[in-house]
Amino acid sequence: MKIKWLGHATFMVEAKDGTRIITDPFEAGSYDGAVGYAPISDAADIVTVSHDHADHNAVDSVAGEPEVVRGTENRTVKGIAIHGVSTYHDESRGQDRGRNTVFVMTVDGVSVGHLGDLGHELTPDEIRALGKVDVLLTPVGGYYTIGPEEAKKVAEGLGAKIIIPMHFKTDALGFPIQPVDDFLKLMDDVERISGTTVEIDPDDLPEATKVVVLDYQ
Repeated sequence: MKIKWLGHATFMVEAKDGTRIITDPFEAGSYDGAVGYAPISDAADIVTVSHDHADHNAVDSVAGEPEVVRGTENRTVKGIAIHGVSTYHDESRGQDRGRNTVFVMTVDGVSVGHLGDLGHELTPDEIRALGKVDVLLTPVGGYYTIGPEEAKKVAEGLGAKIIIPMHFKTDALGFPIQPVDDFLKLMDDVERISGTTVEIDPDDLPEATKVVVLDYQ
């Protein structure tokens, strides 16, 4: 399996058989240009949408004819098992920013969790509902989502072996959120990859939690 970071909360997860999943596609230039990542050029077979904000739900920007997955229904789409758990985009049970869906998908024997714009620490019931998570794609920038400390706690609660940070301040993003370094200071094992993509094999998952930082496309 390959995971490629396109920017913000958008990843392309590619299975060995070529099936491609894109998570939370952003609308390039949205929010008066604050989302400054390059337009999405990759095609996909599946698109997951955690919530309906322009920096997460631009499904029309994804080439191909992908099946769009929203909500918490357990399903298998093009051979990929996906389930969602309803959470909130804030610490006020959705009163400020609404609901958010956390998705867990199983790709080539690896369970990948995408937290979307999770705005609070997970409850024990939510952790049980999500189940096993080998690779966690988590926001770490705070302000609109959980920040560094909360992201670490969520990853520990889920028992993630690999953490890939997302939704943090970069040169291409004008949102008032924190850079990834604020999260990395809290973690012991960090690898920065000079590229957009990492390959993950279920037989090579680390015993202790490892953070992998990708460059955006």
